[in-house]
Amino acid sequence: MTTLTLSQRTLQLPRQHPRSFLLVAAVVGWLLYQALVPASEALVAALPVDRESHLGGALRFFFYDTPKVLLLLTAVVFVMGMVNSYFTPERTRALLAGRKEGVANVMAASLGVVTPFCSCSAVPLFIGFVQAGVPLGVTFSFLISAPMVNEVALALLFGLFGWKIAALYLGLGLSVAIVAGWVIGRLKMEAYLEDWVRDMPRVQATADHDGLTLADRIEGGFASVREIVGKVWPYILAGIAIGAAIHGWVPQDFMASFMGRDAWWSVPLAVLIGVPMYTNAAGIIPIVQALLAKGAALGTVLAFMMSVIALSLPEMIILRKVLKVRLIATFAAVVATGILIVGFVFNAVL
Repeated sequence: MTTLTLSQRTLQLPRQHPRSFLLVAAVVGWLLYQALVPASEALVAALPVDRESHLGGALRFFFYDTPKVLLLLTAVVFVMGMVNSYFTPERTRALLAGRKEGVANVMAASLGVVTPFCSCSAVPLFIGFVQAGVPLGVTFSFLISAPMVNEVALALLFGLFGWKIAALYLGLGLSVAIVAGWVIGRLKMEAYLEDWVRDMPRVQATADHDGLTLADRIEGGFASVREIVGKVWPYILAGIAIGAAIHGWVPQDFMASFMGRDAWWSVPLAVLIGVPMYTNAAGIIPIVQALLAKGAALGTVLAFMMSVIALSLPEMIILRKVLKVRLIATFAAVVATGILIVGFVFNAVL
């Protein structure tokens, strides 16, 4: 009876005392994070493997990174689920409708960072933006930024590599989204929308007023965790498993020669490898971590990561429903050029 009462009180805490719940959750999350290293070492020590062997190194990587990435992902998705309650599709369209290109491209790319949309949402979002009168180039700035420079990618990069790499990725991703969208807008390719999309009646975009309380936004955070973490955890496990294998068995000299800064062809090859892949930031970042640890160049790895997230083949197939082939090819070429420039510049500078 006492246990049931305690459980009921725990479930009621977010609704009745939302600020206290957020404080308790932050403290518990911090304590769990501090326990990750000793827990992973204890797990490896309990197994009949040599800690310094290839298998031991791979297991240490897997046992440490799996709970770390899942913990970071859960925390960030929860917080951003609360933030995203302020950025519904209607409100996003209203913010962008009627804006001039240039400034609007910057706004659209920036909104892409804090909005909960991925390549799966490409078609309905594209249709909604066109109906609201958002310019084509501005729409593309948003569609590039939303999957590539999202809160999950930034949080995991921050947790695994520190704020400098996370800030670098943010700046690069926004630059690619802004410039690529502006270029597409300057090319005036509205004629290459599918006819049924171009002929849709225009509707006025209006900002909605939800009047949600803090407790409502906390519930929205929980809903985001169930929706997003529930979908991406297999990609995370697969990505960490691949990263662990790279960490444990792949020789450092091999990765340095294959994806190092001295091989001029490494950046375009990384982009070509990344495009057919289908995963998201949560699945690709553990692989990125292992590649960097084995001597791969930062610019090459960033180009690989950006191509996987922003130029995935499944997204192109989805967009084919609303875009003609020439516009899809232009979109892919412009974004790929931006990613290649990013890779080459940072390999040369860093």
